[in-house]
Amino acid sequence: MSGSASEPQTAPMRDDAQVLPVATHPVAVAQALIRHPSVCPDPGPAQHLLARVLEQLGFTVWHLPFGEGAERTPNFFARLGTASPHICFAGHTDVVPPGDEALWTHPPFAADIQDDVLYGRGACDMKGGIAAYVAAVARLLSQGKQPAGSLSFLITGDEEGPATYGTQKVLEWMAQENQIPDYCVVGEPTNPRTMGDMVKIGRRGSLNAHIVVQGVQGHVAYPHRADNPVHRLLSVLDALRAQPLDKGSDWFEPSSLQVTSVDVGNTATNVIPAKAEARLNIRFNDLHTGAALTGWLKTVCRQHAPSADVSVKISGESFLTAPGAETDALVKAIETVTGRTPKLDTGGGTSDARFIALYCPVSEFGLVGASIHKVDEHTHVADLETLTQIYQTFLEGVLA
Repeated sequence: MSGSASEPQTAPMRDDAQVLPVATHPVAVAQALIRHPSVCPDPGPAQHLLARVLEQLGFTVWHLPFGEGAERTPNFFARLGTASPHICFAGHTDVVPPGDEALWTHPPFAADIQDDVLYGRGACDMKGGIAAYVAAVARLLSQGKQPAGSLSFLITGDEEGPATYGTQKVLEWMAQENQIPDYCVVGEPTNPRTMGDMVKIGRRGSLNAHIVVQGVQGHVAYPHRADNPVHRLLSVLDALRAQPLDKGSDWFEPSSLQVTSVDVGNTATNVIPAKAEARLNIRFNDLHTGAALTGWLKTVCRQHAPSADVSVKISGESFLTAPGAETDALVKAIETVTGRTPKLDTGGGTSDARFIALYCPVSEFGLVGASIHKVDEHTHVADLETLTQIYQTFLEGVLA
């Protein structure tokens, strides 16, 4: 059945004649999801299929679309049970565009299997991870192992895009409805090369800045009649890059400031331009906050270019889930199934875990991510089975 939401809903599209994949088979679930093209933002059918599978397993599903018009984003929350501990799985059904489909060995939405490799956009980022968790839950229930607590899914249709009306909005609804979990696993592909390599227990923050320095245009032969904004901008960038932001912390590598663009738009060789601008990104650890770094950027700019305009967008703050009982259980499950002890890591880009960390402890573990966003994205069938076993072993450990 479907529950009600505090936001306006659209009824899920249903195809009652469609045969649902067997929930205990991760490959079948992954193929069914991949065959619903869901280039960000997800138009909906992939989520509706997933919701129907969970409903058959006994979950109550709340469909939670947010945003209007072109920004309308499908999301849902599904829960089985009401007791604690409440363990949630978070994932996204949207995928990045496939690019030139002619370059793919297999059509990006065909979900073909060749030599025990599943090909398709979203195979590892992250429809395969979703499928493995669904299969783990289905196997747990089919074996009569009723969990002592409760299980839930937080599924969004916009993780690869702005993420404005996705996980953040669902979490706000969950808080209002007293549905915040005790712990959350995000199924992002965290392993660099082999299953069992790495668990993400935190992420660096990300800040993007745009610096615009105004000057006075003039002839290069008469610089005293002009004010060269390029020189001022270079002084600003030199000062920002003069020394490292830090040397790292217990769980994080050193913060990194990278200049990504310097633009003048000057096609003449004998003209001092009127404006110069630059863009930069800072990936920062837990020694900083976005607000503190913003203040530092503006102070440095005032020192070298008092009239500079500085605009900043903070994509997310750094966060860390200190190792505890649930993370230990996840590591133990990985060791049990793969024989490897994963590295606890905080590197890489951002994910929706940055939003979840504001509400509850969160870790990330999924498939091997070497082919994500590439032509011929793929995952090994054996890895889907391994991930399913890891998730099931983890759930048995925390919900015993």
